[in-house]
Amino acid sequence: MTPGLYLTHKPVGATSFATVRAFQEEAQATRPGRRTALCHGGTLDPFAEGLLLMLVGPATHLFEHLHAAPKVYEARVEWGTETDTGDLHGRPVHQGDPTALTPERLDEALRPFLGWTEQVPPATSAKKLGGEPAYRKAHRGEAVVLPPSRVYLHSARWLAHDLPGASTLELTCRGGYYVRSLARDLGRALGCGAHLSALKRTAIGPWKDPGPGGARIERHGRDLLPWTSSRALTDQDVGALRQGQSIAATPLQPPDWRLPPGYPEPPGPVRGFHQGKLTFLLTLRDGALWPETELRGGV
Repeated sequence: MTPGLYLTHKPVGATSFATVRAFQEEAQATRPGRRTALCHGGTLDPFAEGLLLMLVGPATHLFEHLHAAPKVYEARVEWGTETDTGDLHGRPVHQGDPTALTPERLDEALRPFLGWTEQVPPATSAKKLGGEPAYRKAHRGEAVVLPPSRVYLHSARWLAHDLPGASTLELTCRGGYYVRSLARDLGRALGCGAHLSALKRTAIGPWKDPGPGGARIERHGRDLLPWTSSRALTDQDVGALRQGQSIAATPLQPPDWRLPPGYPEPPGPVRGFHQGKLTFLLTLRDGALWPETELRGGV
């Protein structure tokens, strides 16, 4: 297992950690007695499926920079019942009459949620409360009251309707957005209640879900954080950076992948490439590039 970013498909029913554990077992089999750093690039709930990013070796340093990347989901929203978890496995807490719903009303209901808004995460989310994930407290029956978070919904459109029962939604959002909360809040705005019965993450940035049964896909070099600018590094540059010194900011190269029009620019690093590998994450300050993180051995 080589260092890098892996695109994998998480099936319905599995936890994100189960994928991490499978990677750990493979790494231990291929490198007995040696520990391989790895983590996933953003949790998917057990009832959800789709693209899960795995970061292996020095690529784990990219984790915090994936949060602001655009994420694309398809969600099936069931009308008429709100559940305490926001999904099909929750306990009903409110039921209403969805028979008056129309495609036009649903289009109108979406508009206030676009852009930057305040969103209350589900009680069964992984948000930390008192240093512990909220879902653990909720599963113990403790009262969970989470503060609202600032979130960003870039676009949303209905793909299909099966009214008054359900509708299928496609949305693009920033990391930290809870689609379960969107379904809950839509149901409350419409007065009928709603929850998710299915959720699929189809893309993160330029990376697409390989699909069920699909082979996992490796990404290295310029395919990593492609929405950020980059600079080629000489041997002398690498030596200076390893000593904590700055290097000239030029010549900078533009991003290799463009964000969706109007999407907020993520505050990402400058990628430093040496001999074709991503070896440094750099910070632009006072007209020069300073070392932020060295990816030992390159990715």
